[in-house]
Formats: sequence, C-alpha cells, structure tokens
Amino acid sequence: MRPGTYVPTDYLPVLIMLIFATGFGAVTLWIGRFFRLSRPYKEKLIAYESGNPPTKPPRFRFSIKFYLIAILFVVFDVEAIFLYPWALVYDRIGLFAVIEMFLFIFLLLIGYLYAWRKEALEWED
Repeated sequence: MRPGTYVPTDYLPVLIMLIFATGFGAVTLWIGRFFRLSRPYKEKLIAYESGNPPTKPPRFRFSIKFYLIAILFVVFDVEAIFLYPWALVYDRIGLFAVIEMFLFIFLLLIGYLYAWRKEALEWED
C-alpha cells in the first residue's frame, strides 16, 4: 500500500448508517410539518411554569447559585456512580481496593465539606 492511497472501507457501514439516520430524521420532520395541527392562540403561546401564571419574563437571568448547585450535583452524582462497580465486586477485591475506595470517599467528603463551608449549597431567592 502506498501512502495516501488507503481508503478506510471498514467505516463505510457507519457512514451509510449516519446518512440514513440523518436523512430519516430530516424527512420525518419535513413530512410531519404538513400533517400536524397548528392552532396557536394567546394562552397556548405563553411560557409554562408548572401550571402557574408566569411571574417573570421568560428571558431573565438566573442566579449563579443555580448553576453552581447544578454543577455540584452533577459532580457528586457522577462520583457516586463510581461506587457501584466497587460494590458489585466488594467480596472479591483485596485490602488495597478497600483502602483505595475509603480514600475516594474521604476525598468526596472533603469536597462536600468545602462546598458547604463556602456556602455553595445555600439556596437564596
């Protein structure tokens, strides 16, 4: 094989599937445009807030605390997922893995205490 003449034919089915999936999605949305009902009226077009009348305009700024709590939730949630495989093989792992998992939990606890001390978990309106 000469350099520059290699054609990765092993990826051809992936390319075909990608083209098919994109085309199917586009055609389905295009056809649905003609068959779905469109009856907009004032009440239907207002912002929905859990069945309550809107209290603020739809484009207002959220407090940075909202994003901070969301990021902390995601971080601690993802870290908690790492505990599941460890719990499945708990009876087959050695002392080193047990110590390592306690170290992991200890580091999570330090992160939680740091966030608590910085008042990152306080929710203010």
